[in-house]
Amino acid sequence: MESLVNLDFYRGKRVLVTGHTGFKGSWLIFWLYRLGAKVCGYALPPATSPALYDCIGGGELCSSRIGDVADFGRLRQVFDEFRPEIVIHLAAQAIVREGYRAPRETYLSNVMGTVNLLECVRLSEGVRSVLNVTTDKVYENKEWEWGYRETDVLDGYDPYSNSKSCSELVTHSYRNSFLNERGVAVSTARAGNVIGGGDFSADRILPDCLRAAAAGREIVVRNPFSVRPYQHVLEPLYAYLLIAAAQYEDPVKAGYYNVGPNEDDCRCTGALADIFVGAWGEGARWVNKHDGGPHEAGFLKLDCSKIKKALGWRPRWHLDRAVEKTVEWEKCRLRGGDVRACMEKQISEFMSR
Repeated sequence: MESLVNLDFYRGKRVLVTGHTGFKGSWLIFWLYRLGAKVCGYALPPATSPALYDCIGGGELCSSRIGDVADFGRLRQVFDEFRPEIVIHLAAQAIVREGYRAPRETYLSNVMGTVNLLECVRLSEGVRSVLNVTTDKVYENKEWEWGYRETDVLDGYDPYSNSKSCSELVTHSYRNSFLNERGVAVSTARAGNVIGGGDFSADRILPDCLRAAAAGREIVVRNPFSVRPYQHVLEPLYAYLLIAAAQYEDPVKAGYYNVGPNEDDCRCTGALADIFVGAWGEGARWVNKHDGGPHEAGFLKLDCSKIKKALGWRPRWHLDRAVEKTVEWEKCRLRGGDVRACMEKQISEFMSR
């Protein structure tokens, strides 16, 4: 079954993307720019150096506004000036270990940031579609071997995961209390672990692999036996575009959606490192060095039956292809190539399958 949504929908649409300076946000504004949307981005400055946003000249792709989602006044000003039709909320503190280091700041960003965004939607005219992107870690993790469904209990363990569970509840309340009666379609998307070119974050397996391999160092893998639903960044972004467009045209499509790979791509971290070593070549190798860090879930899968049935979404690239495309992008960057052209090519390949 093919998707029920044509992405030509976005041509001329006014789309506000929070977190546009981050990894996923930069890929998203590039894709929206390519689709002919009128895009406004709202986020803090890029958190890493280098950053994908800078590599692609992100300021040329959208009207960029710098600010914190915790700053309600500034965010409200952007809503009033831009008057979006569609809002895709990516801005968040997105690292599990950083949540342990700075729990208060994590809750401020991920919970009150969501409150501020939805309050701006409530007070604005013209918004028709809102998507809040959370995480697959929102569920109470019982380490079972089958995938979590959207109806399972929300209760993330650590501050990052729990703050995203709270963000889901905030969204549910605003949707029921205010936005349904206003005709604003609201969904959340619970995505798995994403990989792809341009992720320079700390404490993520593929960025750690890329940094070590590029420097000729052995790759340190902290938890080689933990199972995660890894997917290329284009997979969830495609789902977000489908959800936001589908519910804009038919509010019945609004809801809560898992977005993850098929079961055969829910692999342990050590297997991902093996695939990376093969794709990179040049004598790359990894070692198991558990560092005794804070609790992280050992086993996590998603059941994505709902989005497949409702919107015709399907994963397009298996994990080996996702890693291959991540390496392709990074080697293009390292040799001084045109990373925008590389991204254009990868999106075209992804959409053509």
